[in-house]
Amino acid sequence: MTKKKYLTAPFASDKMPAGIPYILTNEAAERFSFYGTRCILTVFMTHYLLNAQGQSAPMSSEQSKAWFHLFVSAVYFMPLLGALISDIWLGKYRTILYFSILYCFGFFALAVDQTRLGLGLGLVLIAIGSGVIKPCVSANVGDQFGKTNKHLMAKVYNWFYFSVNVGAVISNLLCPELLERYGPRVAFGVPCVLMVLATFAFWLGRKKFVHIPRGGLDFVKECFSGEGLRAIGRLGIIFVCLAPFWAIFDQMDSAWVLQIEKMNRVWLGHEWLPSQVVALNPMFILILIPTFAYVIYPAMNKVFPLTPLRKIGLGLFVGATPFILSALIEARIVAGETPSVGWMVLGYALLTSAEVLVSITCLEFSYTQAPKKMKSFIMSVYLLSISLGNTFTAIVNLVIENEDGTRKLAGPSYFWFFTTVILVTAVIFIVVAKLYKEKSYIQDEAPAGESAE
Repeated sequence: MTKKKYLTAPFASDKMPAGIPYILTNEAAERFSFYGTRCILTVFMTHYLLNAQGQSAPMSSEQSKAWFHLFVSAVYFMPLLGALISDIWLGKYRTILYFSILYCFGFFALAVDQTRLGLGLGLVLIAIGSGVIKPCVSANVGDQFGKTNKHLMAKVYNWFYFSVNVGAVISNLLCPELLERYGPRVAFGVPCVLMVLATFAFWLGRKKFVHIPRGGLDFVKECFSGEGLRAIGRLGIIFVCLAPFWAIFDQMDSAWVLQIEKMNRVWLGHEWLPSQVVALNPMFILILIPTFAYVIYPAMNKVFPLTPLRKIGLGLFVGATPFILSALIEARIVAGETPSVGWMVLGYALLTSAEVLVSITCLEFSYTQAPKKMKSFIMSVYLLSISLGNTFTAIVNLVIENEDGTRKLAGPSYFWFFTTVILVTAVIFIVVAKLYKEKSYIQDEAPAGESAE
């Protein structure tokens, strides 16, 4: 019997892989840290930011949105570097472990320094840490499965997304309250502690995971082979079409938070903090994942067979509806009215429905459509669509701000602009999806009798 330090291929088994609980625990704690910080970032920049002398020096709303979306863009650009480090040099496990440690220092920087220096250093370290591990974490989920239990993969990706949003919903409710009551040190310090716990949980699972060996030069050869280039080309066109969706989606933490500040936030007998309303997104995820999986998808399949690309296309059209609602809300605000924040419940329900259709589907689709040695790399190419969308939003916010403080896309026109962009893209995607030819790749299983120490 051959013994190895770590299992390097999944066993032929119809059971759930042993490493999954550690992955889900790590993901829930890491996402608590990321989303807890992200949801208070715009409020921090517009209300709590200090200068070098310790005096209040907040950003304008347009500056804060530009900084926020440049940060998110960097987070989702770094997966490209992470995939190369993982697939050529370190492998997924060591890449996740080493850069998770760096990730912890990003939260620490935000907790100890509230000036633009601390903000910049913290966001850079978080962008590197979060971005580099991102394609490895999601691809590591798929690596735990072989041909025998691949039927469980879709279920686990749903659990994976569920754990993401368990962490997010708790942090979205808690961190704004911590910021309001105790200030930035505690509000950023708690995510720092949770990220340390996330790293520890991942380390504990090291002997339970399947460690797919790094590709090295074989990875480079596969990328530049005819099959590798065709996979990148086919998927690249799909991913570019997703950028407008992310340009809208990630504004729930920027433009929507700033819009909510101007609304009547008393709802259900409680006055909600603007950044707490963001918690509606992960709350709806917890509800809508099983609703779509067990109710909506089976019902739709009876009249309209749903392929992954059809789900994504439908999600793009649904993604336009929450910004139509925001445009109508903004029109009422411009007229001097103060609409209820309860309207945002509908907005988040629509946005989250689009997320279920687009994001969860893309995680599994990106993994299955990637050649075996290119899993992390293809996942990083998919994540570039999020970077591209946020770069677009950041540029728009930088361009529309006039020198006198006015805006070129004032009031509801800002939201109508993004609505038009995503609807045009959704129509184009229909043509792109019809031309795409699917080809799935699943990891090989370990030979009988081979085990790990």
